[in-house]
Amino acid sequence: MIQVSQNDLKSATNANTSSDVLATISGELYIKDAYKSFGVTKALNGVSFSANFGEIHAIVGGNGCGKSTLAKVISGVLALDTGQVSVLGQVPVSPATAKSIGILTVFQEVMIADQASVLDNLFVGSDGLWTKSLSHKQKYDKTKSLMKELTAEDIDPEMAAANLPLSTKAWITIGRALLCDPKVLILDESSAALDFDSTERLFDKMRELRDRGTAVLIVTHRIAELIRISDRATVMRDGKDVGVLEKKDITEKNLLALMTGHNRDDDEVASQAHHTESEQSVLRARNLNVWPESDSINFDLLRGEIIGITGLDGHGQEDFVSVMAGVQPASSGAPETWISNQNRFQTLKSLDEAKDHGVAFVSGDRKREGILPNLSIFENLLIPLYRTVSRGGRLQVVDWASLSPVFEREVERLSIKTGAKTNLISSLSGGNQQKVLIGRAFASHPDILILNDPARGIDVEAKTELYKHLREFASAGGSVIYMSSELEEFIGFCSRVLVFRNGSVFDEFVDDQVEPVGILEGMFGQSRGLGKKSASTSASKAR
Repeated sequence: MIQVSQNDLKSATNANTSSDVLATISGELYIKDAYKSFGVTKALNGVSFSANFGEIHAIVGGNGCGKSTLAKVISGVLALDTGQVSVLGQVPVSPATAKSIGILTVFQEVMIADQASVLDNLFVGSDGLWTKSLSHKQKYDKTKSLMKELTAEDIDPEMAAANLPLSTKAWITIGRALLCDPKVLILDESSAALDFDSTERLFDKMRELRDRGTAVLIVTHRIAELIRISDRATVMRDGKDVGVLEKKDITEKNLLALMTGHNRDDDEVASQAHHTESEQSVLRARNLNVWPESDSINFDLLRGEIIGITGLDGHGQEDFVSVMAGVQPASSGAPETWISNQNRFQTLKSLDEAKDHGVAFVSGDRKREGILPNLSIFENLLIPLYRTVSRGGRLQVVDWASLSPVFEREVERLSIKTGAKTNLISSLSGGNQQKVLIGRAFASHPDILILNDPARGIDVEAKTELYKHLREFASAGGSVIYMSSELEEFIGFCSRVLVFRNGSVFDEFVDDQVEPVGILEGMFGQSRGLGKKSASTSASKAR
């Protein structure tokens, strides 16, 4: 592992932003001295970037650093204020011209028409006004074979997309780009909705494209993934490119040094998992069946505990956390929360009941279950509090002044990069939108936080801050259920992890047993039984 000093950062930047260097590039992909502002916000502030064909090149940085803006410039979605962009000697001035050049982009938001079929979503935009690229039979067969290749499942091409899980919808957007045989493929957080197994298939496809001469650009926050897959990585900070790392130098320490502008010792990166001494269950389930055919689950979340939930995509863990949060009903059974002043458990039958009893839920699917796109940043963060600060009797006038300090506190706490609070939430980057949802949950002062992939789309620094806030929340007596497909998120954070298979708890890992290899084996059904109390229970401390 190499040290990255301030001189190293300067040298890396200079070596890759020199006008002389960029002027020699011919027939490749480059951006030179790029500036792009949105009001007073400088999204790109003199960026120079180049990528080779036949390589996988990562663009990485903190939320709001400009990496998605850079991807949109290359995609023809955004025009530069000043600067140059060239792909194969041409300028992508619109998405249509970008596509004609061979640039295809899979954006962070999963853009799917829920009421349309898988086939129609996959081939949208492929036909002209008077012409068809393929017959319906050819499209049907191509959809069936491509989705089988990507998802490893048999997907009915005529099925409405609304009936599919988020991961399959993500595959449709990726497949839509692959159908065009791209010369440049840009993936903006495209693995965020995929589980481990699916991500491996995506990596295989990326390597296949690279070996055929495609330039594959990935915008990602998943440092462990980009270390494995990238041939080079450009790091951005505050709208500027601050360095380029070759494959041998792409390490977590080097990336963090460039992203933050300073070195961090190994002991600063390491962290200790939170532990609880309480034996009081605050949320439980008894003989709960997520699916009709799944095994029963007996589950207890203890006061002050942070428990991780994971599993391969589609194995019931997402349904389980939704059930525990009151978002959806179980096939049989129901969650119960402890009512301390009455010394009893209360069954939770709905999301409203869960909220009334101090349970807050944060979804990683912000587009479908989180943000309110037509409302401001301020309104999105604080809308659950409107009832508590309303006055004026039946008029129910919101006391806006009393909410402003709450807004400022959560923005500062989560380091949300935002312009005017009256701006639409859609003006924020995807990662900052996710932070708003997390801030919304904290602002309601819950006793229990249930988080479904909450770190999807937020950068490593923001994740570290989120873990810190969740530890503080647990230390103050709060309890956390944290679902993720990124195994690295559990290490040094959760003191207990449950692995789901086939709709029920398959394995359990406690304290020192919380490590990636064992959890991964459990996800694939190779139970080692470490820390496992029974095949269908977690902590069977009934109250």
